[in-house]
Amino acid sequence: MSGNLACAEGAIAAGCRFYGGYPITPSSEIAEHMSRRLPQVGGHYLQMEDEIGSIAAVVGASNAGAKSMTATSGPGFSLMMENIGLGVITETPCVLVNVQRAGPSTGIPTLIGQGDMMQVKWGSHGDYEVIAYAPNSVQEMFDLTIKAFNMAEKYRTPTFVMADQVIAHMTSKVVIPTPDKIEIVNRKRPSRSNSGFTPFPYDHDFPPMAMAGDGFHINVDSLTHDEHGYPSLDNSVSQRMLDHITGKILNHADEIIETEEYLTDDAEVIIIAYGSTSRSALRVVKEARQREKKLGLLRLITPWPFPAKKIEALGEHVRAFVVPEINYGQMEHVVREYASCPVIGVHHAAGALIPPQKIDLALEKL
Repeated sequence: MSGNLACAEGAIAAGCRFYGGYPITPSSEIAEHMSRRLPQVGGHYLQMEDEIGSIAAVVGASNAGAKSMTATSGPGFSLMMENIGLGVITETPCVLVNVQRAGPSTGIPTLIGQGDMMQVKWGSHGDYEVIAYAPNSVQEMFDLTIKAFNMAEKYRTPTFVMADQVIAHMTSKVVIPTPDKIEIVNRKRPSRSNSGFTPFPYDHDFPPMAMAGDGFHINVDSLTHDEHGYPSLDNSVSQRMLDHITGKILNHADEIIETEEYLTDDAEVIIIAYGSTSRSALRVVKEARQREKKLGLLRLITPWPFPAKKIEALGEHVRAFVVPEINYGQMEHVVREYASCPVIGVHHAAGALIPPQKIDLALEKL
């Protein structure tokens, strides 16, 4: 199947039963497939008038008890940013898939880009942390979509799958395990006997979540709020809330972060890549090893939280990092922040996959 269909099937396997979306190339196949599949499993598909309404519906459906998701691309992702912040401050689990395309603005709707990697981290205003995955295969479109739902439910937060057009439209074999072999995480629910239920206990990283209709008196508000969900102008309340929202991810970063290493043990130079670019980088590494060049690859499966400790450790033993991206150096900046060795960025304009030869040219400088 294609990457987009694998993503949709992964969502259903994870328990997704609500999709609120608006079609946009190159993610539209996810919406189309979910419109057919969700009614078959007792779910609901809702096409909204735009991406602003889509993410609002997703946040609302999650608060009503449904595992919910949407999929979009760059221009739609920009429109969703305000209500992504709403999902963050209300600690609402949901999944957003961004099939990145060429930008800025309308760009090239049908061709690849990787220009939203900083936007997913910093796009909505205020202080918060995100969990984002960057699949590099059709199989990972299935697997990491399930994982994104699990993380969203566990950490009570919007979670992202930062795919790209090449991976979304690539076709490959996909192994779909039987349901009993798929790990599924569901949000904690409060006990009905808990008369003193507090909806936002800031001393718990993973507090239970009451759904609309459960019988609990709760207030879900976009304003800075106290543990009971009621708005507050008190700076100490703001600090407790923000420490909780950021801390529940930062305090567990080592458990969330995923990377893949290929021949890094003896590498003198390491390529750091993600998404479809990591496929070009892997070819470069394999061909370099045939020429007895000590080159390795570090693949960022979770660009966010960023694997700072891994970069620091590897940087102590290599001559340089090379960071190829289909943008003008977004993740390169973060690598530089933690690297103790030189960092060479390979910038590639959106609209085409980085050819291995372009990475080779950068390596020639070393």
